[in-house]
Amino acid sequence: QVQLVESGGGLVQPGGSLRLSCAASGIIFRLNVMGWYRQAPGKGRELVAHITSGGSTAYADSVRGRFTISRDNVKSTVALQMNSLKPEDTAVYYCNLMPPNNNYWGQGTQVTVSS
Repeated sequence: QVQLVESGGGLVQPGGSLRLSCAASGIIFRLNVMGWYRQAPGKGRELVAHITSGGSTAYADSVRGRFTISRDNVKSTVALQMNSLKPEDTAVYYCNLMPPNNNYWGQGTQVTVSS
């Protein structure tokens, strides 16, 4: 059974930082491209960043230069370091494969950027 468990969200002021983590089980983690996605209120889910098994990364234009995705293939975890947060980054953040498997969505972790 595949489980993707996100953690690390919270309330932060504009300009602040958060580090999200996702623990994966039930998949051969090291072989998969992993992505972080987010869904803001009233909007569809969007891909924020992804990382290949070899560590190559790509980012959405809206977060490039502020967010950094990384992975640990030994621990089967993928992280998202978010700096210089903006109110428009407020969303529920999810990890999944890239492209996503709709059977693997977890509960996500809420990130709220507000003063």
